[in-house]
Amino acid sequence: MSIIRVGTRGSALAMAQTTAVANRIQAATGGEVEIIPITTHGDVSRESLSSLGGTGVFASALREALLNDECDVVVHSFKDLPTEEYPGLVIGATPKRADARDVLCARDGYTLATLPEGATVGTGSPRRAAQLRAQRPDLEVVDIRGNVGTRLALVADEKLHAVVLAAAGLGRLGLLENMATDYLELSDWPTAPGQGALAIEVRQGKPDRLLTKALAVLNHATTQATVTAERHVLARLEAGCAAPIGATAVLDDGLLFLTATVYSPDGTRRITASHAATPESHSAVDLQDAALDVAERAARELLAGGAAEIAPLSVTL
Repeated sequence: MSIIRVGTRGSALAMAQTTAVANRIQAATGGEVEIIPITTHGDVSRESLSSLGGTGVFASALREALLNDECDVVVHSFKDLPTEEYPGLVIGATPKRADARDVLCARDGYTLATLPEGATVGTGSPRRAAQLRAQRPDLEVVDIRGNVGTRLALVADEKLHAVVLAAAGLGRLGLLENMATDYLELSDWPTAPGQGALAIEVRQGKPDRLLTKALAVLNHATTQATVTAERHVLARLEAGCAAPIGATAVLDDGLLFLTATVYSPDGTRRITASHAATPESHSAVDLQDAALDVAERAARELLAGGAAEIAPLSVTL
């Protein structure tokens, strides 16, 4: 492999995060790297994510390009990646996670607590909408689509009072410091499973030597474990884009701790489960085993508590 071809969506955010990955691949291998922009259905449609069928609308075109040998790796935002395995492909690396929090971007410096009664707040996420309704039932939650720039423009043009966005995305675009007016802490506002993390997907089988070296350099075992825990809860609940679920996993002082919350879409009800596991070692295998264990226990508790009754889940206890 003389050139490593990196596939990505063509949005400004996708290109920014993929460029960072490509630069790391180039530094690790000393070889040439080419970025291949790919248009997905989710990029061109203006329908809501729920009506489009969920997060997979951003991933499928990238995956088909990878299977068709149009590129050698693809870079996904992990929260946009369905939990089901995709035949012929595997996650080759999970780079170190960025800030997993959501932030409020509001005019006049408003925070979530200080937004005036009846203020309009935009989001395309059922999870964020449920959380907004839970914390501020007096707000008007507006369903929006579009890239980061489009969403921020709705605030700048005074069509909305505020929007809720991922801190990681704004950070990768160099906008976080100037645009965020309120950081929503994970303890009160858990975010989407895998938020802030990237997934580097490759074809199944033994990769080229240079690509193998790059994947080893890119992978961050702690991030891999915490994202696995969060996403396994999502998979275990058979929850898609329309299910308002937040999950946060951390590895601290040798303990893998996971908290997951299922919300009713109107924000009036929630069920939370918190569990911990102690990995036998910090090896990737032991971390993954602990992640799956803690996620399984959390999912069972959520289901036993009635999660499938308050949110659109496909699974039952």
